[in-house]
Amino acid sequence: MNIKKSILLRVRVAFLLVTVFAVAVVVKVGRIQFSEGEKWKEIADQISFQTRVVKATRGNIYSDNGSLLATDLPFYKVAFDATRPPDEAFKKGLDSLALCLSRHFKDKSAESYRRLLINARTSGRQYVVLNRKQVGYQEKKGIEKWPIFRLGRLKGGVIFEKVDKRFRPFSSLGHRTIGFINENKRGAGLEYSFDEQLAGKDGEALYQKIAGGGWKPLYDGSEVKTEHGYDIESTVDVNLQDVSETALLRALEYHEADYGVVAVMEVATGEVKAIVNLERNANGYYYERYNYAVGGLIEPGSTFKLATMIALFEEAGINIFDSVDTGNGIQKFYNNTVRDHEEGGYGVVTIKTAFEKSSNVAMAKLLDQHFGLKPGKFLQYVDKLGMSQPLGLQIMGEGKPKIKRPQDKDWSGITLPWMSYGYGLEITPMQVLALYNAVANDGTMIRPVFVKRVRKADKVIKEYEPVVLRERICSDQALVRLRVLLEGVVENGTASNINNAHYKIAGKTGTAQILQDGRYTKKYYTSFVGYFPADNPKYSAIVLIKNPKGWRQYGSNVAAPVFKEIADNIYARNIEIHAPMAAEFKAEPGIFPVIRAGYKQDLKFLCNELGVSNHTNSEGDWVRTSIVGNSVAWKGNTLKLGQTPNVKGMTLRDALYVLERAGLTVVIKGKGRVIEQSLPVGRKVTQGDEILIQLG
Repeated sequence: MNIKKSILLRVRVAFLLVTVFAVAVVVKVGRIQFSEGEKWKEIADQISFQTRVVKATRGNIYSDNGSLLATDLPFYKVAFDATRPPDEAFKKGLDSLALCLSRHFKDKSAESYRRLLINARTSGRQYVVLNRKQVGYQEKKGIEKWPIFRLGRLKGGVIFEKVDKRFRPFSSLGHRTIGFINENKRGAGLEYSFDEQLAGKDGEALYQKIAGGGWKPLYDGSEVKTEHGYDIESTVDVNLQDVSETALLRALEYHEADYGVVAVMEVATGEVKAIVNLERNANGYYYERYNYAVGGLIEPGSTFKLATMIALFEEAGINIFDSVDTGNGIQKFYNNTVRDHEEGGYGVVTIKTAFEKSSNVAMAKLLDQHFGLKPGKFLQYVDKLGMSQPLGLQIMGEGKPKIKRPQDKDWSGITLPWMSYGYGLEITPMQVLALYNAVANDGTMIRPVFVKRVRKADKVIKEYEPVVLRERICSDQALVRLRVLLEGVVENGTASNINNAHYKIAGKTGTAQILQDGRYTKKYYTSFVGYFPADNPKYSAIVLIKNPKGWRQYGSNVAAPVFKEIADNIYARNIEIHAPMAAEFKAEPGIFPVIRAGYKQDLKFLCNELGVSNHTNSEGDWVRTSIVGNSVAWKGNTLKLGQTPNVKGMTLRDALYVLERAGLTVVIKGKGRVIEQSLPVGRKVTQGDEILIQLG
């Protein structure tokens, strides 16, 4: 309180005390009596002034389409100044008011309320709480029309004390993400993380204490106005949040799991469209208690094999068609054993197959072979991928990763092989999702976003643009290989149960034993993380389920189906991610046969046989075509040694011949002619580099 307000307050109090000394009037049973001695002290004790805080209205939290996720709603405590109503009005409306109170609050009889009102009137109480239950705004409007109260504040005596309550229109939907904050300024989620913006600034005003312990404001111009809180616009999609919660809850109940996590991101922007954390309580019901997606540290298991492959591609110069011997699925490393989940192992397979089948032995052998003598080098790749540091999320409470180092006391000869398939380190589910999202996002890692902007009404106070954490997580060549591997997991590997004909999913299953009291148990973290549609990624997601019961305890049959259910829903609701339907072919006069590119002598032969006029000024063997009038013109398609050739439009036979002569290893997808190639034309290539060609 400033000096001016302090002086004003003292002047007012002094004036009122002088008045008390001079008049000292007590109203008692309808008669006026002048008090002497200690009688005036009773009144003086009741006269008190105080500068009190006037609470600001908290800002709203909105979803991505403007739906309210959290808002302050006014509720009211109903009190009564029994000295206000005129005698005749009080007597006439007493019984009716008591009946209204009894019927509305349903806690005591009309006679009990009648006695309460009479006692308050008789004792001259200016403030008596009629019921502790708070009423809403619509109830308040109705109560204002009750007998006696309808005379208004001055004559009716009704007092409504406003109390703001936080209200969530969607109930428990996204409960932990929306969060809370208590009176001690402790909390979680967006409410806690953005409290400074949401809370606003409280004001203050001079209040006078009245009989019965209540306070009333004195609006004398000295009050400090409140500044209401700003609104925040989150990235949450209410519909997708609902679908994610429903899909996860169904799986948790079916498998009787301990808890589960789902997070869905938009690939290009990093916006988190849904985030769910459901945990089982002692009664077997699932609810949101803790944000495991953001703060929960786990051993990621086989989903970490993506990071292992990035390091191997970048450092060791291997390609996906190199062979690796997994033997009988059992491999000794010092005094410890690494096992594959497939009984008998896979024998000698390509790295592509080993990744698709999620061979632990293959990953451990490859990492030990290429990084066993330089484990620090592998950890440099882990650091570069952002696995060793928090992402710096907008939501507070992010877990801090635990990555072992060679200088640590608990580092041993088995540590690096274990790391190859996600053991011996702890990271959060959001970190795993950010890595896979980077693969989908052409190698650019973006920080997950929960809030897009802060605003006051329609005025934007602050906008949060996507933050690039790493421009490139790996080379273009490695990125092509990674995408082939992740698509292969769904097409041919451990997640083939979620493969479908409508759109492609790319991702990786994970199954990690849970460490308790220093020992690995027969309990598991099961997970699936990936993106879709694989050929033009729009969304990435992670599903993690802890300790599913029964014989299904793998990421493929516990977590992956949840991923697919969510992905199917998104695909059904977003027509823009559907592949265009092929137009029906109709032959028309004057339209040439489909001739785009290939070996000139073969193409000339076909044109001559079909009676199509053709000519050329090119002397090269390989050509591309164009239409000139009623004839086909051949243009040279020069193939330069050491550079990626242009094979778009070629048949598979011609494309294979050209690419393999250039020293490239070819990965083929689809049927028909070449419509896309993964390596840009003219790029420098070395023997054994891979190129993916898409046929259509």
